[in-house]
Parts: sequence; structure tokens; C-alpha cells
Amino acid sequence: MTARQTTDRIRRAYRKQAPRYDRAMRVTSRLFDIDGGRRWVCDGARGHTLEIGVGTGLNLAFYPSDVALTALDLTPEMLDQARRRAAALGRAVALCEGDATQLPFPDASFDTVTSTLTLCTIANPEAAVREAWRVLRPGGELRFFEHGRGNNRVVVLIQRLLEPLTLRFEADHLLLEPDRVFAEAGVSVEVVHRTRLGVFWRLLAKRPTS
Repeated sequence: MTARQTTDRIRRAYRKQAPRYDRAMRVTSRLFDIDGGRRWVCDGARGHTLEIGVGTGLNLAFYPSDVALTALDLTPEMLDQARRRAAALGRAVALCEGDATQLPFPDASFDTVTSTLTLCTIANPEAAVREAWRVLRPGGELRFFEHGRGNNRVVVLIQRLLEPLTLRFEADHLLLEPDRVFAEAGVSVEVVHRTRLGVFWRLLAKRPTS
């Protein structure tokens, strides 16, 4: 399957999920403290901020009010829900449809680039990290909250058994290794914290000022 075909399959999967996505995430958030990861990502955003994979906009309530926010997603149906959520919150945000592996922005456009639970559903996550790094200004930060391979043998076994199903129905790679993705993209990343038997990762990369 080509990269284009994979991206189209991911778009179709999330088009189907859009109407029920928030309901499913409410259950997941209670079980795994997803909102804690979202807050960590968004609280640290500064200046002109880009969120990749905004989905239905579940992060919008967590950003500081003085952040100038741009948000991108692959799926129009998800963006429609994010647009409604932004209006309900009174949150100014520039929403745009696009592919995280080919960002439609010039180099050094943003002070912060954020992502939550997105790399696991991107056909080429290394390309997405490289693009995020490209559009980041000197002194800026990448702030990512992801899920991936756990640090417990039993958990990894369960992930290995479930991954064929999550890939088929949700385009979701359970065994992603976020730190390796950053390394292969050529970006030095700090693993700030791992929770829930290592499954959930908070990652921070800082672009040097010179």
C-alpha cells in the first residue's frame, strides 16, 4: 500500500469515527487520565502555536488564552466538530485541513507545536516530526503526548494481540515507540514522563536558539 493509499484509509477511518469520537474518548480519559496529558501539552504552549491532529478539538479548552492557535487535521468531519467546539468555547483558532507529513506552512512559523495521541495514526510519523521541527522557530518547543509500546511484558503482549484490530478499525499503532520516531526524524527529544505501565508518553523537544 502506498503512502497516499494509507493516508486515505486513515481519513476514511476517522470520517466514520467522527460522530462517536468524543463519547469514546470520555471513557478512555477516565481510565487513563488522558486529560492530564492534554493539560501538560497545552499549558506549556506559548506564542504562535500549531496543533497537529486537532481532531474534534478536545484540547482547545486547555490552551492559555493568550496563545495564537492554528490547528490542522486530516479529516473534514473531525474539523467540523472542532469548529463547533471552538465557537462554544469562544476560542479563536485557525482550523485547516491538511496532512501532518506535508505541513502547508513556511519554515520557522510557530513558537510551539503540539500533538496529542496523533503520531500513532499517521502513516509516516517520522515525516510528521520532521515537518513539526521544520516549522518550529529557534527557541521553540515540540510538546507531544502519545501512547505507544509499554514497558511491561504482559502489556506488550496484549498490545501485540490487539494491534491488528486497532489498525484495521482505527488506523492506530499500539506498538509505536515515540522516542524512536523522534530519533529517526533527527530530533533530540526528552521523555518527560511515562505513565500507565509506560504506555502513555510525554515528550518535549526544544529547538536551539542558534
